[in-house]
Amino acid sequence: MPGFELFGDLERKEVNDVLDNGVLMRYGFDGMRNGHWKSKELETALQDTFQANHVQLVSSGTAAVSVALASAGVGAGDEVIMPCFTFVASFEAIMMLGAIPVLVDIDDTLGLDPEAVKAAITPKTKAIMVVQMCGGMANMSALLAISKTNNLLLVEDACQAIGGTYNGKPLGSIGDLGCFSFDFVKTITCGEGGAVVTNNESYYTNADHYSDHGHDHVGNDRGAETHPFLGYNFRISELHAAVGLAQVKRLPEFIAVQKKNFNIIKEALSEIPEVTFRTVPEGGDESCAFLSFFLPDLEIANKVSSAFKENGVDACFHYFNNNWHYIRKWDHLKDMKSLFPISAEVKNGLKYLETKTFEKSDHYIARNISCLIKLSWTEEEVKARASKMVEVIKSCLS
Repeated sequence: MPGFELFGDLERKEVNDVLDNGVLMRYGFDGMRNGHWKSKELETALQDTFQANHVQLVSSGTAAVSVALASAGVGAGDEVIMPCFTFVASFEAIMMLGAIPVLVDIDDTLGLDPEAVKAAITPKTKAIMVVQMCGGMANMSALLAISKTNNLLLVEDACQAIGGTYNGKPLGSIGDLGCFSFDFVKTITCGEGGAVVTNNESYYTNADHYSDHGHDHVGNDRGAETHPFLGYNFRISELHAAVGLAQVKRLPEFIAVQKKNFNIIKEALSEIPEVTFRTVPEGGDESCAFLSFFLPDLEIANKVSSAFKENGVDACFHYFNNNWHYIRKWDHLKDMKSLFPISAEVKNGLKYLETKTFEKSDHYIARNISCLIKLSWTEEEVKARASKMVEVIKSCLS
């Protein structure tokens, strides 16, 4: 997945522009910049990439989720429906606003199960947050219909799926708000960074102000700006944005490499009858950051996962036993282990986790292995890897 594998002259040039003028902050210091505004340039480039009217850069993908929700008015006591298969940042970003994460099952897309979403809606539900895991997408048509029917926000966390599309639209641009991460292990990286994407001007304005202490960014005297409402600091730096600006220019190159490597391995694994692949909804086109497939049962998946490691097939994740990406190991959430007191609303809202089970999700995650697709492999290395994977899986099945 990571674009850092292919750092080159373009990244160095953009970073050196910033170092040469010495302005590392994205706002102010107009006279010192020599015309360099890397954050603004990256936002414009991302608008084109995501075919969206507005992009607000922030400091991380986690910040992007919190800022997106806050910009649309999600806060204390509101419920946000989210999948039980994601990264821990999803529920962290919700809880930071005093809102309640309502975890529900996934289906064979590895994304939100629309029927589970319908069953979870209550009068307190404010938003549905779909997470486009491992380069793919959930059933977006069904989720869009549910959100519209129930007058709910649809927030799209596409942090792992930049470059994927659904019915010709970039993932992250389909919902009311989209969120991206540009950390060190994303398809394009800023080192650290994220973005909020929206076509709603009001949400964009709120995100712009909220992510910079409430600054209204009117005029060219930062000290004279007003603060229409409370905000916090989720700013990106010019150095981070400079790296991202170079990387986004290379995104088509990265996606082409990912797809080529993905298809070589998928074609090889397709020869094994017991291997099936995650469902991609009609109209969907994966970013190919991961190749996700299912094995017959948990026992075989455990064997294959261990055998991959023993045979040098790295970066293949069996999330059933993963500490960071699946509900089974999120005891710190279930037990509400916090450094500071959690509000009564959130405590009461999370009590359902004491008894809730996720059998449908277990059925998929127990059998799933998701393998990272690297950009730096040569074609010979990809073919050798594919051959080794087939050999290992057949051995574990026999």
